[in-house]
Amino acid sequence: MSCVAEITTPISLHPDNPRYLFWHDQPTVLVTSGEHYGAVMNASFDYVAYLDELQSVGLNLTRVFSGLYCEAVGDFDIENNTLAPGPGNLLCPFARSDTPGYVNGGNKFNLSKWDDAYFARLKDFVAQAGKRGIIVEYTFFCPYYDPSQWALSPFNPKNNINDIDVRGGMKKIFDPFGHTVIADPILLTVQQALVRKVVMELKDVDNLYYEICNEAYGVDIEWQRKIAQMIVDAEKDFPCKHLIAQNIRSVFKAVHPAVKIYNFHPGAVDTSIKANYGLAKLSGLDETSPTGNPRGTKQTDFDYRRWGWTHLLDGGAIYNNLDYSFTVDDPRGRKSWGQDAKMAKVRKQLRILKDFVEGFDFVHMKPETIVKGGVPPGGAVHVLAKIGNAYAIYLYGGTQTNLTLELPAGQYRAEWVNTLSGKVDKADDITHRGGTLELASPKYKDDVALRVNKFR
Repeated sequence: MSCVAEITTPISLHPDNPRYLFWHDQPTVLVTSGEHYGAVMNASFDYVAYLDELQSVGLNLTRVFSGLYCEAVGDFDIENNTLAPGPGNLLCPFARSDTPGYVNGGNKFNLSKWDDAYFARLKDFVAQAGKRGIIVEYTFFCPYYDPSQWALSPFNPKNNINDIDVRGGMKKIFDPFGHTVIADPILLTVQQALVRKVVMELKDVDNLYYEICNEAYGVDIEWQRKIAQMIVDAEKDFPCKHLIAQNIRSVFKAVHPAVKIYNFHPGAVDTSIKANYGLAKLSGLDETSPTGNPRGTKQTDFDYRRWGWTHLLDGGAIYNNLDYSFTVDDPRGRKSWGQDAKMAKVRKQLRILKDFVEGFDFVHMKPETIVKGGVPPGGAVHVLAKIGNAYAIYLYGGTQTNLTLELPAGQYRAEWVNTLSGKVDKADDITHRGGTLELASPKYKDDVALRVNKFR
């Protein structure tokens, strides 16, 4: 990928390994605990304060929705939801008309006219993120899970002045997940114009990649391929090209050739990378809450931490923890009450994960099975390694263990890293003759990381 001199190359696949990212001439993993995707579309949200918080804890990703999907207050039992703008506060790429009647306050939308204020806000958001070393994932579309979300969509004929009969286009009524709505052929021309406009406005930014559609499970695959092609076509005359992500589940090969990032959500946490590793695609765990409680009240900081560690040490490159502590009233997510009060410490713990992985030459490492014993009952171990050189190991379960590793002969430095503090709780220099090696861990709470490097 080459760009004109005055434009910085956008985040891209690493030239040595397409399972990882390359940005500002450095390999990188993306790790975050981000707000619920409403930072741009919710006019009341202070996104600068939010981005300041991510920067302060060393996280480097945020995900935003375009504004064509939003939620009603109370949807999914989410408190103070940034994806549920208050009356009159929804911003989207389309301008408001002079006709009153949008269901959540203000005038209806005009799908043939752009909202300059929206694009000014979007471009400033991306620019502010870039100044802080944060990558933006821009998600164009999302299915409507419930009539409450479809009722709020600018695409709903009741909310615009364009006389587009969306449901009539497919000759079907609204289905439970809105699949026949989002992929209705009657919307395709509008969607194409939208993609072209967004791509044009963001053509020169380097801290950006696009996602076709959030959770498009069951959405017509050909429609998804068409959206990917729209992005490709919109960028064809630009010197820089941006990565494209597709949200999938299980093993999935029928993606557009331009799709380079496989995004997974709950349900594929333990199988997505292993099942797809042979496809040499970059894997992102793009949203958490896999135990079925979106608010996170049944999850602990250990759960959020564990999902990130296991994903990255299985060969993943992106981890986005969904963090409901960021609200309009508290854009830095620091209040000690509420449904996700634990998240302030989770964010700091995820920085430890990011630093741990980036402390290795991870681009030239891959998942390995070198652990031969010592995994506590009910626990698990995940290893990313370059055999004979470096080993990144994550273990959960128990509170202490003697871990048996299969290592070639050599001199090694073994450091046990505390996943809560980032400190090295125990270190040993070892001369090993080859074969199995037993390493005794320090005491730990829930989980521990082990860094093993050969120095001779």
